[in-house]
This record gives sequence, structure tokens and C-alpha cells, in this order.
Amino acid sequence: MGTMRARRLALAIAAPVLAIAFAVLVTSVVLFAAGNNPIDAFSTMLSQLGRPRIQVNTLNNATTYYLSAIAVAIGFKMNLFNIGVDGQYRLAALFAAFVGGKVDLPAPLHVALILVVAMVVGAMWAGVAAVLKNRRGVSEVISTIMLNYVATGIIAYLLTEGRFGVLAEGSNNIGTPPIGPSGQVPGLSFLNNLPFLKDATSAVYGMFVVAIAVGVGYWWMLNRTRFGFDLRASGLSTTAATASGIDAKRMVLYVMLLSGAVAGLIGLPQLLGESHAYNLDFPAGLGFTGIAIALLGRNSPIGIVFGALLWAFLDVSRQILDLEGVSKEIVTIMQGIAVLSVVIAYEVVRRYGIRQQQREVGRQLGTDEPVLAEAGA
Repeated sequence: MGTMRARRLALAIAAPVLAIAFAVLVTSVVLFAAGNNPIDAFSTMLSQLGRPRIQVNTLNNATTYYLSAIAVAIGFKMNLFNIGVDGQYRLAALFAAFVGGKVDLPAPLHVALILVVAMVVGAMWAGVAAVLKNRRGVSEVISTIMLNYVATGIIAYLLTEGRFGVLAEGSNNIGTPPIGPSGQVPGLSFLNNLPFLKDATSAVYGMFVVAIAVGVGYWWMLNRTRFGFDLRASGLSTTAATASGIDAKRMVLYVMLLSGAVAGLIGLPQLLGESHAYNLDFPAGLGFTGIAIALLGRNSPIGIVFGALLWAFLDVSRQILDLEGVSKEIVTIMQGIAVLSVVIAYEVVRRYGIRQQQREVGRQLGTDEPVLAEAGA
């Protein structure tokens, strides 16, 4: 039993390691072809790891990326492809920022209201795709992509003067009314007392704690609740899940609502920790980043942690490479290759694992040939 567990762990680690190694190899070839020294480029990136400012920025970006990836992973676990996370979090952040800027409540209640509004709006927008799938059989991929465009139009309509928007003083940037101090989440400044963050000029987002809670909750739901079991069972085989009494349509609705609720939190680290308003330059595209990180982390709460940290570090290193004369687009190339290769690597490792299991069964039956090999041919 111990050997089997060790083998499974090794196979689980092998896929992302192989994918990242392949991405580094291909990126090195591209760098060399462009006339840059790959060793110098990667050395420059790695040399930033010890800088407190880089570490804080990496943790802050990873907080947002982690929430985005968890929102995507919840759907992926049931083979639901919630491509609409991008529209869900932007629409949720807009409404949360508007409500947060209009009310004046004691600090805990003010923050709680903003969180609830964001989660409800995100869940409702994701729920539209669930209803379309259950009632009309519309693929969630198509509906959520279209809903992204609809969300963009709604945001453009509402973020104007006379509706949700106000013109910032001394600027042409239109945004929601600023959220007061009682609705802001202060940074975790006490972490700056740690030796490796001592000289940091900024603090880790306070929403970092919420991201940890979401990750723990995601793990608990998957492994310790009946709902998590039904979700995983539905993802493995809808037919078998239905035969065992699981209501597939209800699960689609619940999973999309939960995914949308988590998506509603994605923009809050930036909103409550830095900008305190939703404006024209509010970060976009984080939902698609979450898809890539969820694939990289194989929908695992722990795997997504490493995927989010890696992705965040690469994004932060982008500017450093530009200063060193290396095109910052090389980071985008590396990220894209990593995601593409990790999908291929997981499939290769999966097939290898099945082959090894067949050989193990064959040995137990007294033959050296893999059992079921002919059936799979």
C-alpha cells in the first residue's frame, strides 16, 4: 500500500515538473534564437526572489490568481467549464464597489456587506449559464463566453457619470465612489517584521487570509462533505452519478452558483486593498489566468498554490527582464508553453500510470503481460 501511494505521488508530481522543464527548454531556444543568453535571463529572474518588494508583489498577485483558479477548479471538478469567471468577477467587483462607496457602516459590517454583494452578484451571473444548460441544453462554454461580452457591455453602460461612475478629481478616469476607510481591508503589515520581508515598502493584501480560507474550504468540501463526493462523482461519470440517485441538474446549478460566488471575490484584493474603487483601469483578464493556473495545479487546492505563486512570480519578473534588455513577452511565451505542455504531460503520466497498474495486476495473476492491454488497443 505504501509503495502504491508513493508511486501515485511521484506520478502526480511528475506531470507539472516535466511541463515546467519543457517550458524552460522551449523558452531557452526562443531566447537563444532572439540573440539573448538564456542563462543570463533566467539568472536575472531568479535573482529577484530575495527582494522583499518582489516577494510582496508576488504574494499579492498570487492571492488574486488563487481565488480565480479555485473558482474555475470548482467547475472543472464536475467537468463544467466556467469560462465566464472573467465577466463574473468584473461585474461583481463593480456592484460591490458601488454599494461599498454608497454606504457608511462600522468596519466589520461594511467589509462583510461588500463581500456578500460580490459573491451574490458573481453567483447570480454564473447561475444564468446553469439555467440555460438545465432548461435548454446550452453548453456552459458557449453561454459563459457570451455572458463575458454581455458583462463587459453592462459595465461600460453603468460606469458612466450619472449612473455608477464619478469623475475622479484632476483626472479623466471614471470610477465608482471611493470606499471609505471602514470598508477597506488593511494590509498584513505585521508580516513585514519577518526577516525576508523586512525592507518591503508595501504590505501583503489583507484578503490573503480570505484566499487561505477559500482554499481550506474548497479542500474540506471536496474531501469531507457529501456535496463534494457528489460533485466528484458527477465529474467522473454523469451516468453513474445519476444512477446512484444524484440529481445532475441540481448539481449543475449548485456548482455554477458556488463557482460564481468564489469568482465574485477575485477582484476584492485589489478593490479593498489598493484601488478602493472600480475604475476604467481595473484589472481584467484574471478569469482566463485562473483557467491556466487551475490546469497547472490540476484543480488541487495545494497544486493551485504552487501554480499561482509561479504565475505571479513570472508576471512580476516581466518588468525586470524588460529593464535588462530581454523582451518581457518571453514570460507570456513561457506561461503559454507551460499550460500547453502540462495538459500533454498529465495525459502521458495518466497513461503511464494505467499501464503500470495493468502490469501490477498481470504480475499478481502470474503473467508479465499488462492486463487489459489488448482491450485498450
